[in-house]
Amino acid sequence: MGTEFDRREVAGPSVAPACFVSHGSPMVALDTDAYPQALRAFAEGLKGVRALVVVSAHWETAGGVRVTASEAPPLIYDFGGFPEPLYQLTYPCPGEPVLAREVAARLTSAGIPAAEDPSRGLDHGTWVPLRLALPEAKLPVVQLSMPRGATADEVARMGEALRPLRAQGVMLMGSGGVTHNLRRVVFQDKHAPAEAWAQAFDTWVAERLAAKDFTGLRAWSTAPNARLAHPSTEHLVPLYFVLGAALPEDRVTPVYEGFHHGTMSMRSFALRT
Repeated sequence: MGTEFDRREVAGPSVAPACFVSHGSPMVALDTDAYPQALRAFAEGLKGVRALVVVSAHWETAGGVRVTASEAPPLIYDFGGFPEPLYQLTYPCPGEPVLAREVAARLTSAGIPAAEDPSRGLDHGTWVPLRLALPEAKLPVVQLSMPRGATADEVARMGEALRPLRAQGVMLMGSGGVTHNLRRVVFQDKHAPAEAWAQAFDTWVAERLAAKDFTGLRAWSTAPNARLAHPSTEHLVPLYFVLGAALPEDRVTPVYEGFHHGTMSMRSFALRT
């Protein structure tokens, strides 16, 4: 991708969005229904985006943040027991080592230790939604890890540190799930009606997003059924990476609303100027 990442600032409506994607089951990669259609429609409206920086629920590291720095990041098929066609999917997007270096430097300058990782690839929390949204795989992608066990505030600080990249045409993305409790998933029925506890937590998130109450959203443990919706936090905290990257003029734009398998909120949204 060249030797220097383009640092020109992009004016007004061309500032890259920040977005959160609930990525659901890996099987969505083979779907053609409303969810992939919504991601594709969102991507078709992107203007001025030159690269993506992604935080996924499926990469946590001890000892600081890691940043993918390969020119051609491999895919990680970090799931098991699914149909063989899922393992044959590809997403040959380029990496961007120069951008990775800048990301690591910005995080470190903000007091968040970070280092480049030239060998790590993209996990399914990154490549599955990107394959649906941007199937051409032309935009360079850099993925970040989260510090293991990071809180909402800690991941929000990562978004804050990287917020200026949006003005350089870099879209910041968090990939996780508004609800995520694998013990309660109705695996046998993708279209099962949403269970009441999951719907209540999803509604709490939706109401605060609509009000741009990002401070209130950080108090997620006070929400209805919070610990049922998230027995562990790795799928929720990528949302705070996106909220940390918010600009005062951002509008919250829904990308998709709905449930899969009875308990998995697929709510996805963008922050756009």
